[in-house]
Amino acid sequence: GIWEHSKSEGHDDYGLLVTEKARKYAIVKELEEPVNLRDGTTVLQYEARFQNGLECGGAYLKYLRPQEAGWKPKEFDNGSPYSIMFGPDICGLTNKVHFILKQKNPKSGEYVEHHLIDPPRVPSDKLSHVYTAILKPDNEISILIDGEVKKKGNFLAAQDFDPPIIPAKTIPDPNEKKPEDWDDRVRIPDPNAVKPDDWDENAPMEIEDMEAVKPEGWLDDEPEEIDDPEATKPEDWDDEEDGVWEAPKIDNPKCQTAPGCGEWKRPMKRNPA
Repeated sequence: GIWEHSKSEGHDDYGLLVTEKARKYAIVKELEEPVNLRDGTTVLQYEARFQNGLECGGAYLKYLRPQEAGWKPKEFDNGSPYSIMFGPDICGLTNKVHFILKQKNPKSGEYVEHHLIDPPRVPSDKLSHVYTAILKPDNEISILIDGEVKKKGNFLAAQDFDPPIIPAKTIPDPNEKKPEDWDDRVRIPDPNAVKPDDWDENAPMEIEDMEAVKPEGWLDDEPEEIDDPEATKPEDWDDEEDGVWEAPKIDNPKCQTAPGCGEWKRPMKRNPA
């Protein structure tokens, strides 16, 4: 795709604008010398705006690792080796400001992608937002959106990256086999148990709470979710190949100020019988 130096929608601030949907865009800046994360705190920061929304795509930065001799920025493509990938990514059920550290395994020599677990979600509006990643020498990482910390972690903590950067000390023995007499059942029915004389097999475990009352202001005729009124069918959508386009769902704004929407049903309670 072709970049355009243009005003943002709604004001006179200039920025780099992608001119077409469903295209790939990249700008590469070669640094004079490599950045060493051991030298001190490193801050990765940039601003992005999805002024027409984002249905499926990413707007992230890739920090490349040193390339082969003679490499030129114009040779950059999706397969160019990188060390860090950081930024918003939205497509289908995916919605995250992801952070990926790609590191060489000292044992195998292979480069492995380590994904930050539970990254923050991308803001759902069409405004400008500043995305920041702060990497500290003590291995702490912080992800901020508009200056507010949304996620903290540690590069060496197994619960913060998948797969962990520091491998587990022990792993399952790949040569171990399950014994032939192994019983997978942890619990079994008690063979000595006897059904109580007053046991009623026809009575349900739970019944409706007849004392429950529908909250005042409940919106019976309003669905919990509605079609996004601002969503538009992508220009490159092909009904024959992609199927019938349906607008994505959003939470019904009317339900946010009401005790509930849709058909009200009495809650269940344990059967006293």
